[in-house]
Amino acid sequence: MDIPKYNKFSRAEWAALRFNTPLTLSESELTALRGLGDVLSVPEAVDIYLPLSRLLNLHVRAARQLGSVKDEFLGRFVSPPPYVIAIGGSVAVGKSTLSRVLRAMLSRWPDHPRVDLVTTDGFLRPNAWLQENGLMQRKGFPESYDMRTMVEFLARVKAGDETAAAPVYSHETYDIVPGERVAVNRPDILIFEGLNVLQAGHVGSTGSRSPAVILSDFFDFSIYLDAEESSIESWYVERFLLLQHLAFQQPKSYFHHYAKLSPEEAREVALQIWREVNQVNLRENILPTRERAHLVLRKQADHVIAEILLRQR
Repeated sequence: MDIPKYNKFSRAEWAALRFNTPLTLSESELTALRGLGDVLSVPEAVDIYLPLSRLLNLHVRAARQLGSVKDEFLGRFVSPPPYVIAIGGSVAVGKSTLSRVLRAMLSRWPDHPRVDLVTTDGFLRPNAWLQENGLMQRKGFPESYDMRTMVEFLARVKAGDETAAAPVYSHETYDIVPGERVAVNRPDILIFEGLNVLQAGHVGSTGSRSPAVILSDFFDFSIYLDAEESSIESWYVERFLLLQHLAFQQPKSYFHHYAKLSPEEAREVALQIWREVNQVNLRENILPTRERAHLVLRKQADHVIAEILLRQR
């Protein structure tokens, strides 16, 4: 991928930027943070995640220093707002693993021990709403999210509001959990992860001249996790087959009807879902957001990150 506005680093070049940053996670902790079907080794944590955590720590520190300039100008101290990191990319590319590892690493830096993680899944419209509006097959596409609620949540977080709370999503029932919320109480850092998190879709005030608000207005740093489409398809199918023998076996699972499929049937169903839903969403909505990211991490077919692109400005 040749994008002039990015500085490109090989794995070795990026690893050298770790300097003396220590690995504060054990191998067992890294294993526990790994997503289903994903691969995460100690060398991956050392070569990729430690330099990234150092870069983000420097960004957080710089943001706070800039905030202190405003405090000095105004003649009063204002608590620094949470630093918001957005993580985007396709389904099955490993966003959840990346988010969890970053959260664990960043929380062990002494400057910002409180790191929260929220996914955009909680802002999906309830299944009943999607069915009523003929969008059930478009779940995960931009139009399936309650964008206004998402923007309001991020605005509350950035304002340091103690009442900021996000809806909760159940992967078992494949739906929003009615009445349940997860509180976000003034963290030092918020990691906000999701498929279409880097979308340019906006929310404006209906019937007014108020300027539109987009999600990226609230992001301090953004990361896109990238891979060849063929690799992501393979990972998606592999994960589907693993879930068929695990979560799909639960009677309450939305996908329980797939539990007794033969291996051949399950693979065919997974490929069909990929080609009719996830591949379309990737091509039409997710991939076009890649160049909005401050950092692009590019995976190989073996899940190893081999190339890093850092935006020049």
